[in-house]
Amino acid sequence: MPSADHDLGPQDLGRPATTVHREPLDRSPEHAEPSRFLPHVQGLRAIAVLFVVLYHFWPARLPGGYVGVDIFFVISGFLITAHLMREIAATGTVRLGQFWARRARRLLPASLLVLLFCALAVMSPYLMPTSALPNEVREIIASTFYVENWSLALSSADYLNHSGDPTTVQHYWSLSLEEQFYVMWPLIMLLAAWVGVKSFRASRRRAVLVAIGVVTAASFVFCVAFTLTNPAPAYFVTFGRMWEFGLGALVALVPRLRVRHAVGSFVLGWAGVLALLYTAFRFDGQTPFPGYAAALPALGAAAIIAASNTSGWWQPTRILAIRPAQFTGDISYSLYLWHWPLIIIAPSVPFWGLTIYHRVALLAICFVLAWLTKRFVEDPARHWKVLVTRRAAVTLWASLAAMVLVAGTAGAAWAVNAPAYRDGVQSLAQLREDPPGCFGAASVLEAGCAGTDFGGTILPAPGFAGVDRPADERCFVQLNDSRPVSCDFGSDDPDAPRIALIGDSHAFQLLSTFERMAEENGWHLVTFFKGACAWSTTPLSTPGAFGDACTTWRNGVTAALRDADIDAVFTAAIASTPYSSAGFDSSHDAAVAGYRGAWSEVLDRGIPVITVVDNPVWETDPNKCLRTRAEASCVGARSEMLVEDDPLRDAAAGIPGVTLLDFTDVFCDDSACFPVVGGANLYRDQDHLTVTFADTLAPQYTAAITAALAAGVP
Repeated sequence: MPSADHDLGPQDLGRPATTVHREPLDRSPEHAEPSRFLPHVQGLRAIAVLFVVLYHFWPARLPGGYVGVDIFFVISGFLITAHLMREIAATGTVRLGQFWARRARRLLPASLLVLLFCALAVMSPYLMPTSALPNEVREIIASTFYVENWSLALSSADYLNHSGDPTTVQHYWSLSLEEQFYVMWPLIMLLAAWVGVKSFRASRRRAVLVAIGVVTAASFVFCVAFTLTNPAPAYFVTFGRMWEFGLGALVALVPRLRVRHAVGSFVLGWAGVLALLYTAFRFDGQTPFPGYAAALPALGAAAIIAASNTSGWWQPTRILAIRPAQFTGDISYSLYLWHWPLIIIAPSVPFWGLTIYHRVALLAICFVLAWLTKRFVEDPARHWKVLVTRRAAVTLWASLAAMVLVAGTAGAAWAVNAPAYRDGVQSLAQLREDPPGCFGAASVLEAGCAGTDFGGTILPAPGFAGVDRPADERCFVQLNDSRPVSCDFGSDDPDAPRIALIGDSHAFQLLSTFERMAEENGWHLVTFFKGACAWSTTPLSTPGAFGDACTTWRNGVTAALRDADIDAVFTAAIASTPYSSAGFDSSHDAAVAGYRGAWSEVLDRGIPVITVVDNPVWETDPNKCLRTRAEASCVGARSEMLVEDDPLRDAAAGIPGVTLLDFTDVFCDDSACFPVVGGANLYRDQDHLTVTFADTLAPQYTAAITAALAAGVP
């Protein structure tokens, strides 16, 4: 079992008992017991944090690395429950003040240090875009008081397929959930022990076991159901994750689950390792998660913990106990804290690139910062005499004061930058109402605009492009949501031409532009949008609930179109949508056939279709480069950013009634693609256009739709 003083939190899997500082006012009976430190659990922590960090550095290489947080939850459930059960068994209660004070001394110093760093970074327009200010301040404050998971849940943030710029503290959602667990879990265990003894004359351990079993089962059912119905908030809500803590708790409470037999431990441990590796490499952002899919990494982590035999070097318990794993596990809390804000900020640092060498160097910096924080912040804070020699209330009040200080710094960041933010909002509104002549796409497409010099002006400014997006996100459904949500805009005249705008986020990016077009031309606009789900009849290659939800959404859209009086359909999709190639020579052929199949549903009714070749996709948001470097140094190679064989282009070729728009020559020349064209900032993130730039293409969109309405389908 882990050492009592080091079995308390995602970062506290411990050191040998010889390093334990004895707190004068904390004389819980477990302090007199031998070390319960489990090296292989420390190694499991190393796996967990490396999964998360490598996933954030190289998401395409380790697409399921986000399961590392699920491993942490299982570990915390195991360690915290073991600690609390020992105290309940020995004394009949838990000294809650001391328990929470120890958690505060272990968790808050490093956590608040990183939050303070982020709050100071927000003050600098060179490190953070002004457009990110409201979200950054709000989430720093939410993270400071450990409610970040609820902040993200209530705003329906999509952690795995985030459509906007993530904040520097978004990763604090898991720490917030852990802190809520530390508050609730001892209360649940104490209540269960009291009820069991008083009402059923059961032993405290049995009563606690039954209660945790019920909570775990109920939480898992809730998690699966909520993931199917509300996938974005389901990722963050507390009760939807409690079953993972409960799974670790059951391993702690049922000794028979811990396998000490050599063969059994070998099989169980390595099966757990294989389960974790499978999820890390095979899961991705489109896997319905957490839901039932989270059971695999959670059970894998529980299996590794339960494998207790250390007799041979081939045992996973021995492999996970090697020194590098122990070191990484030891610094994992600080490593988790530091890596994400550095990833977010680094691309904005002058002269810092995005090559493999820069990423490896940044990863090394994360390890160094983590070690320094562990050595000079985490460890000393546990032994501050001013706190450990006084009542628990002193620690708790000191913690609250420190949290208020950090929140106040975030508030100061808002006060300093709020005028610039308000000016940016006003300038953006003015730009949309009165754009310069020959601006944006017009500089390429309109006669007489060639060679127009904008003098280095970039509109919207690189620090403010992130907010230049459609406002009606209620019209956009994500992940496993299969509802064919529709929105209506424009004219209510029953004789108005009815235009449908359908597709994924690359269709949604045109919404504001099409709203304005509908108002100006007297059209009625109907929209259907779903993230990563283009309007097609070919299934996605992504298995499981996400692919099923996409198919259901498409069928719902097709049914809605049959019942609607539509005069023309405009559709767009990201060129790299992954389609199943079953029955086709390639996924490209499958995509072409799928688009034609969907379009035929309306073409056969005489309804024309207009589509557009996809825009280039950047590796990272080009605004991070534009904020600190010259525009000419922020171009990208055409061969790396543009899908030359866009299936939409091939699907439209030779099909009567289908109009294809291709603006590739606006975005790129023969060798490079640009982040700025005609003074207009093209991108609000790495692949979505700003509304400002989309508006400059409105004449071409309008002309194509008008011509299609007039020509119909031959």
